Amino acid sequence: MTKGLIQLCYRKIIDAHSQKIWDKYVFDDTYMEFFMQAQTYNQEGKYRTFQEISENIPAAQNLTYLVSTAAFNYIRQLKDIVPDIANIYGKLYLPFNRFKFEIIQSDVKDKASHMVAIYFYSEPLTWIDTLDGKLLIAYGDQREAINLGEEVETELIALQPFLNISSVIFPAAKPVLKAESESLVPTAESEINLI
Repeated sequence: MTKGLIQLCYRKIIDAHSQKIWDKYVFDDTYMEFFMQAQTYNQEGKYRTFQEISENIPAAQNLTYLVSTAAFNYIRQLKDIVPDIANIYGKLYLPFNRFKFEIIQSDVKDKASHMVAIYFYSEPLTWIDTLDGKLLIAYGDQREAINLGEEVETELIALQPFLNISSVIFPAAKPVLKAESESLVPTAESEINLI
């Protein structure tokens, strides 16, 4: 029995305090791209921050996308493996199939205030159980194999800050016959109650 099919999302925040070399490269290059794009949209120098530029210059709506292009090659270097999220053996293993880029804040006159986030969305995973603060998962949709009693490879991943279950598909509801009314009522398997 499984809990359901899930997708995990990891939000990686990168700022001036980031220590890993990959993070520093992303920080430097996205700030430089922000700085250059901000000059294009804000030629008079009237606004300093990302928020001010976004709120006051309608043409700057695609500023986030333009800045994100500076991170594309670094994201390709990850070879579709989510950074920072390791299994219980300490190995990076969680595959991702898409990402989203966000500028949290930035300032053309203060590089140290630059902060971005990259959201990494995993491929579908079968959520089998939660054990001592760790998700027991299998890659792909293994629900049928598990229900048939077949062996499947699993991983344990610790629940941690900025890691979230971003979507879930629970097992289909099964009709349950209530004794008192003898009518069928759909309910999830985990909520079956005979009255």
